[in-house]
Amino acid sequence: MSVNNSLDHSVNKAKTHYSSLFSLPTLNKTIIALGVLCIGGVGFSALSLLIYTHNLADGVFLGLSVFITTFMLDWFVSRVLLHHDPIFTLRRTLVLSLFGWIIWLVFIFLGTFLTFIFHFWWWINLCLLGFSAVLSLRFVVLLSTSTVDSKRSLLAAFIQPFACLLSFLAFWTHFESSILIRVLPFLVVSPVICFISAFLFIFLVNRVGQQECKIPSLSLFKAFMLNWVVGLKEPLETYLERLSEKTSVEVSILKFSSLKFKASVVVPFVHPGPFKNIGSSLLPSIVKKEFEKKFGGDTCVPLGILGHEQDLASEKQNQKIVAHLVASGGFSAYIKNASPFVRATNGIATASCQIFGDIALVSFTLAPKTTEHLPQELMAIVREEAKKQGINCAIVINAHNSIDDSGNTEVPLDKLKDVALASLREAASLPTSSFKIGSATVFPEGFSLNDGMGPGGITVVVIEAVGQKTAYVVIDGNNMVSGLREQILSALKSIGFNDCEVFTTDTHAVSAVVFGRRGYHPIGEAIDDMKLIGCIEDTAKRASTNLETCKAGYLKIVVPEVKVIGKARLNSLSLLVDNALRRAKKIVLPIFGCEGLLLILILANL
Repeated sequence: MSVNNSLDHSVNKAKTHYSSLFSLPTLNKTIIALGVLCIGGVGFSALSLLIYTHNLADGVFLGLSVFITTFMLDWFVSRVLLHHDPIFTLRRTLVLSLFGWIIWLVFIFLGTFLTFIFHFWWWINLCLLGFSAVLSLRFVVLLSTSTVDSKRSLLAAFIQPFACLLSFLAFWTHFESSILIRVLPFLVVSPVICFISAFLFIFLVNRVGQQECKIPSLSLFKAFMLNWVVGLKEPLETYLERLSEKTSVEVSILKFSSLKFKASVVVPFVHPGPFKNIGSSLLPSIVKKEFEKKFGGDTCVPLGILGHEQDLASEKQNQKIVAHLVASGGFSAYIKNASPFVRATNGIATASCQIFGDIALVSFTLAPKTTEHLPQELMAIVREEAKKQGINCAIVINAHNSIDDSGNTEVPLDKLKDVALASLREAASLPTSSFKIGSATVFPEGFSLNDGMGPGGITVVVIEAVGQKTAYVVIDGNNMVSGLREQILSALKSIGFNDCEVFTTDTHAVSAVVFGRRGYHPIGEAIDDMKLIGCIEDTAKRASTNLETCKAGYLKIVVPEVKVIGKARLNSLSLLVDNALRRAKKIVLPIFGCEGLLLILILANL
């Protein structure tokens, strides 16, 4: 069996489209760019036609008038027509006009060139075609992404390009006084044709989502935009709740207490995704915060053996799990002995194991190769073998601590099984002793979501048993660059630790917050290695200074009727992104090409 299953492939395929997104220029840069395009581009085009009009001021005035018209009407659109739309601020409305002017100027410059060869009507005709192209673009964008009603969206799409066209009409009267009468049929018909083309394009793209998920594709896109642009999660989570399926979620809690609560390892059978603040993306840091608030000490939340099929649908589902955890976390610690930390490897996979009474804490990594999602069957195999060794239960963790650029995440299940059995058998065969626990958490300054560091920071739990001191380092991030784990292990051993392991929570709070191939930075890609390692060393030393003899306690809780997106639905949602884009690419040229031909025929008969 391969770790790289079809679901991971579908999700990764959807993620690749995130890198095609782009950041918008600032407001000041947008205004400057509009000024250059309107005053410079339109003005230059008009001045080049002085063979037809000898008034130099007319060309300058035309460029200045369309710039002022664009700015004033975009202000009106953003502050009045789209006032309640969180996406279309003045800056974003101006950026839409900026892209529109880039398209329009392509037509205008082509018309200017043809005018020198033929007649000034080429300039007018190409300018009218450019107006139609801009109108189609604005219809598609605003009808697809605006949250206001359709009437306001249509007016917002139409008003700016039409007002600018009036400035052109005033300029054209220098060439022919009856110009308005001549182009009036086009001005009446072209907006209707542009709207029909935009409507047909949106309808056909929406059909993909209707057929696959019973939700229009662009409605999902609009909900995503609201989250990506302004951080609103409710619109998208509403759809995810509707599409989700109910399941029972298992959560394992391993706690350590002396006279008071010392530390805990909480492993929910939930994947912290899909991205940013949606669903369970923030669950590791939320669990840590709420568990520590209730019981004190330090809590870490490493990743279980699961994948994206266990993404929660909404923040509401997060709170359901947290409420059960907090209500159940006051159980007693009763285990007095622990084994040493052991590690087994076969050159492909590595398993680590430490046993507390009749509870085994087992983790897996493929480092330095990519360690992503591991097969869920692995948890059942480990637990079955643990029972054969007289161990009541096993908490199974995916260290998720290495990612390279090979893209190869396949590993045979039997290789993972081999190291699991070897580590369990060795740990079970070793003597045990009372143990001490120390812990500490740090929220490093200067490390942000953009750098790949989640809000849960870095937690180090130090365990001293049978003369061995081991550090468990849990970083709230989505994986680590290959080789960094080994550097951290080496650094910790150099300051007196006998062994250690590094984990990431796989939080997707860091996903979809930066641009690039992945849409996030794994730990170590944007963070300075030496600064990070120094921070971990300091935290581990601090944890070592508060070592106390502790007891361990274990509890497995099951939270009923939790809504998860589910494997089948997540697969269809992930493929929907790709299928909708494929449909859009397939229909964009036929629809808008036919629109262009029809408009050219109308112009030819004016």
